[in-house]
Amino acid sequence: MSTRSFDYLRAFASGVLLTLSFPKFGHPAAAWIALTPLLVALAAPSRRSGAPLRHAFLLGLTTGVVYFAGTLYWITRVMTIYGGMHILVAVPITIALVAYLALFPALFALVVCRVVVAHGSAALMVAPLVWVATELGRSYLFTGFPWVLLGYSQVTVLPIAQLASLFGVYGLSVLVAAVSAALAMVALGPARRSAGTWRLAYGPAVVMLAVVVGVATWGSRRVAASEWTRAGDAIRVGIVQGNVDQAEKWNPARADAIFQEYLRMTREAIREGAAFVLWPESSTPFMFEEDPARAEQIRRLARETRVPILVGSDQVERGTPPKYFNAAFLIRPDGSVGRAYRKMHLVPFGEYVPLKHILFFAAPLVEAVSDFSAGDDAVLLPVAGHRISTAICYEIVYPDLVRGFVAGGSELLTTITNDAWYGRASAPYQHFDQASLRAIEEGRYLVRSANTGISGIVDPYGRVVKRTAIFESAVLVGEARFLRTSTFYARHGDIVAYAAVVVTAALLIAARRRVE
Repeated sequence: MSTRSFDYLRAFASGVLLTLSFPKFGHPAAAWIALTPLLVALAAPSRRSGAPLRHAFLLGLTTGVVYFAGTLYWITRVMTIYGGMHILVAVPITIALVAYLALFPALFALVVCRVVVAHGSAALMVAPLVWVATELGRSYLFTGFPWVLLGYSQVTVLPIAQLASLFGVYGLSVLVAAVSAALAMVALGPARRSAGTWRLAYGPAVVMLAVVVGVATWGSRRVAASEWTRAGDAIRVGIVQGNVDQAEKWNPARADAIFQEYLRMTREAIREGAAFVLWPESSTPFMFEEDPARAEQIRRLARETRVPILVGSDQVERGTPPKYFNAAFLIRPDGSVGRAYRKMHLVPFGEYVPLKHILFFAAPLVEAVSDFSAGDDAVLLPVAGHRISTAICYEIVYPDLVRGFVAGGSELLTTITNDAWYGRASAPYQHFDQASLRAIEEGRYLVRSANTGISGIVDPYGRVVKRTAIFESAVLVGEARFLRTSTFYARHGDIVAYAAVVVTAALLIAARRRVE
């Protein structure tokens, strides 16, 4: 096998390891070594003449294609089953999305190779910053798609995940990628012979071992102390998981039965002590404001029990043309509506179709997708004398959006979603893990109500207090707390990610000057 062919095998291995870093098929341990094969392949050309940047770009592209194909394979199912799209159209669209996302690992590889060419293999240790710079770009360009960022792989490793309270998910990405870079230095070490170069090869690994042990020790103590689980005012929350099949949701013959089941499950949650009840995203098989008779039944239940209810329902704003919103309504204990939150970050190809006049070949999808408008106000909702926020579905994967809620005064994070679209694929597990990290970042309890699961309560340290399985009807009641404390991340945001962008730009400028 040629050297270049072996490089592509390494890049492929990195893609596989990245895929296996996330649920439901993977394990967090895979993430720590995931980038090592790719980095070894990128550094190897520096010992040969030429060190072609095109080769590096293609290696990164290979890693990215495997990475995103392995973690986002479920998108084709969503488009074919719920978008009414033929498989021969859905597959090319999925391939196009995967290819676009793969450009970010390709850009990462290109920049790392450029820096290594200019400064030598020791420059591999800046790779974690370059990786995070590209993750930040993926989070914002063309509305962004920050799904399966590397840092999310560690959300269940609680001692390590506590780093998110300081530097967010991007800080975790830096740590995990830095271990891969240190291991790549070790892998390249045997080719070096002098004592100095051996220290260069193994020194970063020793340093990273100390850093990881230090973070884990600090994180373990933080979790063990759990100060915020005893702070603030406690409230028992009830979560209703209706488990309504997507195909039945808008069937007029099933609408009343679905609605009555939600009312029954809400009463059950209140009997179990819930002082606040959450329904999932778009849970009502009608528009809350457009069906006064059914809406009054929810209002009456709130009045009779003196319990506020958060209801996910679509909303229409009359005009020419009318505007539709994916919304959440807070029904107060007196039956009045205590404001409504309109989803601000819509799902492309789920709630609207970008460039739909250009994407003529996706006509079935354009027709099947509701043309929602985005809300423009981070509305906080009143519950028991406190203020809460709710992120609807996909919004919860945007750390800065959730941080904005907390900066505005949210004392409890809630998120409502409908993950029925994904079936039993990896997506519901990925989505739940990503939501859970927001609790650590912001130092808040997070309550999640999902139509088909996973619903649950997560404490400010990322511990899952209670959770449901997927595709089961469930009423879950547990304790959360209203908190006003603040993490370093909540106060300062993604400083690590933006610093990574600045450093990456500086490295590229320095590399250009050195090569010239």
